[in-house]
Amino acid sequence: MNKFKLFIENFIIYGLGGIISKIIPLVMVPIVTRMMPDTSYFGISDLSNTILALCSSLAIMGMYDAMYRMFFEKEDEGYKKDICSTAFIFTIFSSLVIFVAMILARDLIARWFLGDSQYGYLVYIVAIAVLVGSTNTILSAPTRMQNKRMIYLITNAASPLLSYAVAIPLLLNGHYIIALPVSGMVAGITMEIAFGILNHSWFSLRRFNPDYLKQMLLIAVPLLPNFLIYWIFNSSDRLMITNLIGLGASGIYSVGAKLGNASQLIYIAFGGGWQYFAFSTMKDTNQVESNSRIFEYLGVISFVCATFIFALSQSFYELLFTGEYVAGYIVAPYLFLAPLLQMLFQVACNQFLVVKKTWPNFFILSLGAVVNVFLNLALIPRFGIEGAAIATLIGYVVSDILAVIVLTRMKLMRVQLKFFGGAIIMVMFMAIWRLLAVDSPMLGLALALCASLMIAWPYAGDVRMLFGSKK
Repeated sequence: MNKFKLFIENFIIYGLGGIISKIIPLVMVPIVTRMMPDTSYFGISDLSNTILALCSSLAIMGMYDAMYRMFFEKEDEGYKKDICSTAFIFTIFSSLVIFVAMILARDLIARWFLGDSQYGYLVYIVAIAVLVGSTNTILSAPTRMQNKRMIYLITNAASPLLSYAVAIPLLLNGHYIIALPVSGMVAGITMEIAFGILNHSWFSLRRFNPDYLKQMLLIAVPLLPNFLIYWIFNSSDRLMITNLIGLGASGIYSVGAKLGNASQLIYIAFGGGWQYFAFSTMKDTNQVESNSRIFEYLGVISFVCATFIFALSQSFYELLFTGEYVAGYIVAPYLFLAPLLQMLFQVACNQFLVVKKTWPNFFILSLGAVVNVFLNLALIPRFGIEGAAIATLIGYVVSDILAVIVLTRMKLMRVQLKFFGGAIIMVMFMAIWRLLAVDSPMLGLALALCASLMIAWPYAGDVRMLFGSKK
């Protein structure tokens, strides 16, 4: 039960830090949209984040996860510093390569992602953010790996506060296009300086070890396609909406995604504690059973939370937004559930990382991404932004199902039948909500209550057992 305590403590502490970093931008969305005169401005800002996410994945190249995996291989502090230093030096090099490539191809990137090469100046800002953010990912890692919780809480609160302290004056002065990208860049630079001061003892040019780099690259390189596929899941819909409908529709979808991605609060809370827990307990004899139960419990929590988001989405949007942005309510529930399914996928596929076989992730995610893209092409012209949200959700469903099947056959996962029953109830609830209760919050709430009870009730005994044992 010490493992349960470890997971819960990290879930709460790192989760709180992650929630703080995400809830501030979430609260600011209605304010920012009111300060922008047109939905296309928010669409441009969100597409800038799309470029940032893609190029950051290329720059980091899976090195963060590889470093995390190798860090817990030995208890020797000198070894740990060698791992951190090697990862950091490699990431500096890869980030500089991506930075230069973005500057040279700025007009092409602007035309592909933002629809017009006139936005090439935005690529300069994003390129700096990529350079800073990628290296900061490695610089900040020792704070997490040493479980320094208070520092994590403080920095996660400071970053978004600083970002919006820069963004609001820019918006008030009419700089609608650059306000959010510039503010993110400034916050990133500040955090890199802070973590450079805090964690400087973990990094040294003299500790670079080519042999350790080879070992980390064997783990990291197969993960890079996975991050690119995650990018396809999270960003291809925005690009297709921009090209098939327009920047205005992309702005509405982005607002729907922002509020829908309130589930990122759960996802970040989980991820903050999960990575430390997963690798620090990976050698336990009952690791497969523990991982499988966590998969199920998080799945049940995800389903229950999502039912109420489906029921209340329209009411939230009518309360928080005005004008065209209200239409984003239709995509929010799907995009709330999608990151939670991504979370479940990562819980399951952590088993591949534990046994150092990361290549199955690529094939499983690839199939889900292909399904996502083809459904986007089929559903966006017919159902608009809702079609894009449904395509994203179905893509993750396909990946989750395949991951469970493969891991079960490899004897790395054991999922109980009652979880599959809960998943079927969730699908039935979504269908009934869309047909009968999409515009009726009261009926939606009644359906959500019934569905959540049916999903959660089979796990009542598990809850009593866990907390009874903890006590």
